[in-house]
Amino acid sequence: MPGVRVLPGAQTRKCAGFFFGKRVRAMSSNAASTNRDDECFMRIALAEARKAASRGEIPIGAVVVDPGGSIIGRGFNARETTSDPTGHAEMIALREAGRERGDWRLDECDLYVTLEPCPMCAGAVVNARIARVVYGISDPKAGAVGTLYDIPRDPRLNHRAEVVAGVLADESRELLQTFFRRLRSG
Repeated sequence: MPGVRVLPGAQTRKCAGFFFGKRVRAMSSNAASTNRDDECFMRIALAEARKAASRGEIPIGAVVVDPGGSIIGRGFNARETTSDPTGHAEMIALREAGRERGDWRLDECDLYVTLEPCPMCAGAVVNARIARVVYGISDPKAGAVGTLYDIPRDPRLNHRAEVVAGVLADESRELLQTFFRRLRSG
C-alpha cells in the first residue's frame, strides 16, 4: 500500500483514503486535519463505543490521533466493568496514547470522542496538551467543552485546545438513545 505502513498485528479497514487499524501510520502529514478525516476517526470512535455497549457500558468511545495520522490510543467506557470512576473512554484513550508515545505530553495530537467530555476528561485534555477535541454530540448534563463549561478554551489555563463539535452527531446520538431505550425496557 503506497504511502501507508501497517504495523505488525494491525487489523485494517479502508477509511477516507487511508487504512486504519490498532497501529497504522498514514504517511500524510495532515492526515487528521480535514473534515473527511474527522469523520473517519469519529467512525473509529463509534466502533469503540459499540464495544462499550456490548459490555453493558454506556456507549462512549474515543481515539487519540498523533500528528502523522496514527491512532495511538483507543478507549471505551469501562466504569461499570472496572469499578473505576475514571474509566471514561477519553481517560482510557489518553492513558494508552501516553504509554504509546512514552510521554504524558500529547502535543499536536487530536482526541475524537462520541460525547462531549465531562470536566474530568476536559481537564485531562488540557493537562495532556491535546491540540484538538473533536466530538459527536453535546452533553447537556456534564459537557465541559462548550456546553456547561469550556475548559479546553479557558484563557486562564496554561494550554488551550481547538474544539470541533457535531461530527457524526446523528450516529452518536442514535447509539446512546438505543442503549438507554434498551436499558429502560428491560
